[in-house]
Amino acid sequence: MTRADPHDLPLLRTWSRKFGSNPLMVQGAGGNTSIKEDGVMWIKASGTQLSEALDKDIFVPVDLTTMIEETAAHPERADEPQRYLLQAGGLKPSIETCLHAAFPKRVVLHVHCVNTIALAIRTDAVTELSTRLTAFNWAYVDYAKPGAQLAKLVRKALNETVEVIILGNHGLLVAGDTVEEAAGLIEQVSSALHADAAPEQPVDLARLQDAAGAYFEPAEPDDQVHQLAMTSARIEQAIGGTLYPDHVIFCGIGAHATRPGETADAYCVRAETKPHFLIVPDAGVLWRKDITENGRTMTRCLSDVMVRVPATAKLNYFTQAQDYELLDWDAETYRQQMNA
Repeated sequence: MTRADPHDLPLLRTWSRKFGSNPLMVQGAGGNTSIKEDGVMWIKASGTQLSEALDKDIFVPVDLTTMIEETAAHPERADEPQRYLLQAGGLKPSIETCLHAAFPKRVVLHVHCVNTIALAIRTDAVTELSTRLTAFNWAYVDYAKPGAQLAKLVRKALNETVEVIILGNHGLLVAGDTVEEAAGLIEQVSSALHADAAPEQPVDLARLQDAAGAYFEPAEPDDQVHQLAMTSARIEQAIGGTLYPDHVIFCGIGAHATRPGETADAYCVRAETKPHFLIVPDAGVLWRKDITENGRTMTRCLSDVMVRVPATAKLNYFTQAQDYELLDWDAETYRQQMNA
């Protein structure tokens, strides 16, 4: 079995860098890309970033043929992609390797497109998507934990024509025979699902500083994350629960907001928690002083999503069980360590 790099892996690296450098397409270590050749699949390694695809070796080879054969008989092995790694070293294949393996097409791209997520978190997602994706061969898959659970649902949704998958409460998957074909699909679908962000409102930095207390500090005044706090409907939608996986991994469960006139210290006492970030209604957002860069990135992602969601939209939140299965997950503990 050959392990030579596919001739177009450099092109995949270029597109991976482009998508990974766009926070409306990929945030932090999210998303993954892959290419298949001669029974080998090259896929982004867990914990690496697509934005670094031209600067670091972020792709690792896995034995695709053996993986497909073994996971057909032992589905649980799909959550152990490192079993099929074809090179030594510290990097592990993405936990979503089995998701890419589900597609017969050669190139698979998975992004956490903000325009996609803003629709995929809605209870009427299928109806809304249907009006926008008439030009595509697409399918919708309900939320499942990334890995074997999700790959099983994707396999069921695939047929000879499906090339676009919308993942409920998660993101976008596309497949193509070439890098150019798959990359073009990403851009076309994102454009079809485009929604303008709500107009920005001014930040009340003085109120944020007064509320910050011992454990928090205001985000920079020009940070768009503050828009998360600027309407009561947006705040209620944000604090209603968790909306997609990476938020839980890097920011914890859901979002938190103070009551009118309440300081961050008082909130922490009342709620018996010190959240990664705290919404101060009509003022802006406070970071916990020890928040990670990935935590900041995912809070900004939440803001980017919520400013594209209508105030009247009903949202599909994670259950408590879905939240906890993400928190208690070895694969994501590893990814956090890689991104520390």
